[in-house]
Amino acid sequence: MVLSELVQALLDPAAYPETPPRVDLAQTQMSLIFLAGDYVYKVKKPVNLGYLDYTTLQRRQFFCQREVELNRRLCPDAYLGVVPVVRAQGNIRVGAEGEVIDYAVKMRRLPQEAMMDVLLLNGRVSADMVARVAQRLAEFHQRAETSPTISTFGELDTITTNTNENFTQTAKYLGQTISPEQYQRIQDYTHTFIHNHAPLFRQRIADGRIRDCHGDLHAAHVCFTNDICIYDCIEFNDRFRYGDVASEVAFLAMDLDRYQQPELATAFVTAYIERSQDNELIRLLNFYKCYRAYVRGKVESFKLDDPLISPEEKAKTVAIARRYFELAESYTQKPG
Repeated sequence: MVLSELVQALLDPAAYPETPPRVDLAQTQMSLIFLAGDYVYKVKKPVNLGYLDYTTLQRRQFFCQREVELNRRLCPDAYLGVVPVVRAQGNIRVGAEGEVIDYAVKMRRLPQEAMMDVLLLNGRVSADMVARVAQRLAEFHQRAETSPTISTFGELDTITTNTNENFTQTAKYLGQTISPEQYQRIQDYTHTFIHNHAPLFRQRIADGRIRDCHGDLHAAHVCFTNDICIYDCIEFNDRFRYGDVASEVAFLAMDLDRYQQPELATAFVTAYIERSQDNELIRLLNFYKCYRAYVRGKVESFKLDDPLISPEEKAKTVAIARRYFELAESYTQKPG
């Protein structure tokens, strides 16, 4: 079916069992997110972006189920399940009987005012709050799955593959969201760091620090509910979840830097190290901050290729991507 038909249908409150007063749409490059009263319905776009493939109904169902399963690790109360999107008597409905045309992840709607990114903009995040997040994360990492297969994602070849992929995939945006000089400087720093710290990367594997993590831990994915909810982990590609816990810690620390809160970033990292006793993490912090900022710049740049995103949104995207790439470059100039 035409995606625009699905969007139009699911903007109608009558499409939902709860019949909410109104439905709003948000979207990413890979998902359509329908905000329907007390609930959120997330439909995966039928796209193949190379690093993910949602092109078949079967694959979209599978990854909806994976999203629920994986996110219940850190946000069990919000993820309610997977529901069918059906065509019945000429109408498109959610969670009803009929011909299944798609699937949606159903979530309990989290309070927007309690999101870390919103609180940061209002100056309402404290050192104690980020320490609580650090404790939650350290406990999660301690029990997160690891195995010989997962540990291979900490090997030098895999790390180099991941970083080289970043540079390959962003080459088309040179002069648009990243300058040639920034691109070269970050690339040189990355290759040099990996070469010079090969023993450290190998020790991380030996110490069991390569885990099945969240994979997308930035401020917009942390909600200060009664129990801290860390949601929207990566389900579409295991390679982006498997990795050094230091990379995950660096991700949120980088984002706190982006909000110009370096003191909170330091408090977060310090609390994590105290709880996990992972003292070697600090030696990798700037490297992984650079890597994570670059990934975020890349993901924002990808939106420029999405025909469903308006020109106005794309203009904002360019500014956001440039800021991430500037931040990535800043870490290349810091010791460590």
